[in-house]
Amino acid sequence: MAEPRARLGATGIGVTDLRRSSDFYTEVFGLSFVTKMKLPDMDEIILSMDGRGAALVLMCHKDGVARNLANTGGKIVFYVLDPRATVELARERGAPVVREAIPIPELGDAVVGFVRDPDGHLVEILQA
Repeated sequence: MAEPRARLGATGIGVTDLRRSSDFYTEVFGLSFVTKMKLPDMDEIILSMDGRGAALVLMCHKDGVARNLANTGGKIVFYVLDPRATVELARERGAPVVREAIPIPELGDAVVGFVRDPDGHLVEILQA
């Protein structure tokens, strides 16, 4: 079998507080700390799911440019065993719940919920 030409390595999102965002993603979704980098105009923390698949890069810009972090038009998607429990855990950590985790008939009744992270990024929580 031929090796794939490319693979997704990571996705990055802008955050206002690296510690707060890192705590949110490690506590709610079980991501693990990989490394922290200091660059000239930003600091980054890289998180992953035990080294499997793509990483999540949290980027805190230090260049003084104002950014509207919550209106990127995208979303971060996590597959979890218990979406209802994960939405509840996110709520306990202060995340606004956009939509409770409920079955979606168009997805074969898979349970799906939505929350916002500490910077307002939309996070979709799907039943694995």
